[in-house]
Amino acid sequence: MNESEILPGISLVARSPHPVAGIEAVVICPTYCRPDHILKTLHSLQAQQTVRRFAVIVMENEAEDREGAAVAAPLFEGGEMQGMVVIAHERGNCSAYNAGLQSALQHYPDFRHVLIIDDDEVADVHWIERMIAAADRYSADLVGGPQRPVFANPGKNRFEHHPVFKPAHHKSGPVPVLYSSGNLLIGKQVLQVLDQPFFDPRFNFLGGGDIDLVSRCTAMGLKLAWCEEACVYETVPERRLQADWIRARSLRNGVISTLVEKRQRAEEPFGGIRTFMKSAALLGSAPFRAARDVAKGSTITGQYRLYIALGRILAHFGYQNEQYRQPEKN
Repeated sequence: MNESEILPGISLVARSPHPVAGIEAVVICPTYCRPDHILKTLHSLQAQQTVRRFAVIVMENEAEDREGAAVAAPLFEGGEMQGMVVIAHERGNCSAYNAGLQSALQHYPDFRHVLIIDDDEVADVHWIERMIAAADRYSADLVGGPQRPVFANPGKNRFEHHPVFKPAHHKSGPVPVLYSSGNLLIGKQVLQVLDQPFFDPRFNFLGGGDIDLVSRCTAMGLKLAWCEEACVYETVPERRLQADWIRARSLRNGVISTLVEKRQRAEEPFGGIRTFMKSAALLGSAPFRAARDVAKGSTITGQYRLYIALGRILAHFGYQNEQYRQPEKN
């Protein structure tokens, strides 16, 4: 594939011949070593039923073999899809998201919204239309939607109720917080007021860059909403149902909670101490809250509470479980 540098650390490998004027939305999709699934994701975007003109930016984050870029490029070069395929040379999911956002700002001047979908997801046919409609309906700067798990082993569907896989909200409308970039709309006005890099690369391999970004947005008074009807479907491989993976993800979520809160309180007097005291209080109460969950018949929720609290404490002592550092185990 021929490539040319379009921004520092970002190379263009394929672009569709369509005009860029009048593009209302840009969908960005990072990919890393999932050439088969990125095609499923792109086909779900081709099938969108919407009146909006949109473009797709695929950010290949594996700069050597580039399997995702290789399978995606013909769709754009042949004009089947509007948009482009770029190489995000700096590894990590935050760096890939940033490459997509920067490319959107440079190449699609008329867009109003960016939507994010990951390369292990497929979008409902009304996804784009419903996400943008929700942003308009609730005057929201950011909109989240559910990531419905689709288990590779249908016999494991009971895990859909585990807090690791369960959506944060269940009703459309304004919400106080969003947790995931896997199904997220960001208004252009957000990118115009946020400092760059939009997603903090310190979260590249830990995860949590999305939570950090949303936290900074809420601190600025930006509005959040949830669209329950705008679904994406996330393929969950068997390895993500193993006890050690779920435990690691739960601990990681606790670590992220502490790191984001420490950043929020960075300018407060005794902010670090207050964050630690909150973590200690959560750890102290976690066994009792877990026991209550178990008594109600939800052992997995009880375990999750314990791991979250433990992860929060461990973060104060430098523990970070960078699950994305070894993607083949993720």
